[in-house]
Amino acid sequence: MLHPDRLLPADPATRDIARSLFSSVQNLPIISPHGHTDPAWFADNKPFGNPTELLITPDHYVFRMLYSQGISLEQLGISPLDKNSVGSADPKDVWKIFASNYHLFRGTPSRLWLDHVFADVFKISKLLTTDTADEYYDTIDSLLQTQPFLPRGLFERFNIEVLATTESPLDDLNHHEVILNSDWQGRVITTFRPDPVLDPEFEGFQENLSILGELTGKDTRSYSQYLAALRDRRAFFSAHGATATDHGHPTARTANLSPSESEALFNKVSKGNFSSDEAELFRAQMLTEMAAMSLDDGLVMQIHPGSHRNHNAYLFDRFGRDMGADIPMQTEYVDALKPLLDRFGTEPGLSVILFTLDETTYSRELAPLAGHYPCLKLGPAWWFYDSPEGMRRIREQTIETAGFYNTVGFNDDTRAFLSIPARHDMSRRIDCGFLAKLVVEHRMMEQEALEVAELLAYSLAKQAYKL
Repeated sequence: MLHPDRLLPADPATRDIARSLFSSVQNLPIISPHGHTDPAWFADNKPFGNPTELLITPDHYVFRMLYSQGISLEQLGISPLDKNSVGSADPKDVWKIFASNYHLFRGTPSRLWLDHVFADVFKISKLLTTDTADEYYDTIDSLLQTQPFLPRGLFERFNIEVLATTESPLDDLNHHEVILNSDWQGRVITTFRPDPVLDPEFEGFQENLSILGELTGKDTRSYSQYLAALRDRRAFFSAHGATATDHGHPTARTANLSPSESEALFNKVSKGNFSSDEAELFRAQMLTEMAAMSLDDGLVMQIHPGSHRNHNAYLFDRFGRDMGADIPMQTEYVDALKPLLDRFGTEPGLSVILFTLDETTYSRELAPLAGHYPCLKLGPAWWFYDSPEGMRRIREQTIETAGFYNTVGFNDDTRAFLSIPARHDMSRRIDCGFLAKLVVEHRMMEQEALEVAELLAYSLAKQAYKL
């Protein structure tokens, strides 16, 4: 059962205030400005396949924990790139593996989210165990075939005001086109994620340049035409609702090369003749070029650095990207961002949202930067730190320097559609507890806390992402 006071402070006086604050924001619409759900779900509005396909297979939070305990991805029904090398696992058998290992998630945010989904979305009151696995599976599977559990129905039930997906610059956005041309009123927009054509070390980069040229009619082996092709794709994404870009480079490094230096560097990477240092310099220069384009077209820029992606070489070779093997790295921002900020840091039309997987930078680098440069805002606790403790730490270490108004509220950044309400519920509870502590310490009036609670739950994200 979901306790009504879950995640609220234990101290009775603080909890009373937190309850009051939470009641004021609990039912606000959800702004989900950055995530990785599949737009085909909302374009086609077909029933989800089965509980395993919905809740286990696409969620790396779930399957990475099971993998860490020696359960292979093949056992979980995840097909290798060479799909002929293994037969597909029965979804119900996969679910039984999940249920028999549900204890592994004790104390994790995944357990909080999953319990919320089971209790609130599917109205199941029993704990998931080996004994209840079949009952769970059959109940969920049956409900998924009904009208209220179609993707659009759940979108409306979850009170989602806007949801942003994330697509490659080479995507045709056909699913977004279908949504835009339908009579459905749900707002699902795209986000421009250009890594496949900005990162020379991204697999298939050379082929991606050629596809970019075919899509735009530009000679993408010419630097000026390459930049023009990127502008064209940004405009295409904007026409399909995009208000933001997203950049998942390994580091936050930026550069400010001269046009001739940039062209010479591009000539190397476009021919596949470059070193790892030159690849990093090119990515750095392209972050600055993306900022320049954002000044022109108004797209908000998100920088998500600091992940050693696909750390497990075996899984990457066998299954490809995004198999739960991304690991946080130490990340530097002050010197890394300076070239971009020297060029654009005082431009009122630029908006850059910074994220980190290196919590040591919160108070030392990120909060002071966002507390000074008008173009910078801080994103919420991200990925591995999208947890109760992670949310508290980012508030404790950044608000004292950056304040609340240089942050952007919350985004769920998930592939797991059904967990979106659970993630927002968790964030709202943690923020209300944080604010309640400020009230009982007489550092903030309760009326002020009510105003800030609304901002953190709703308005800041809407403003920051121009929604």
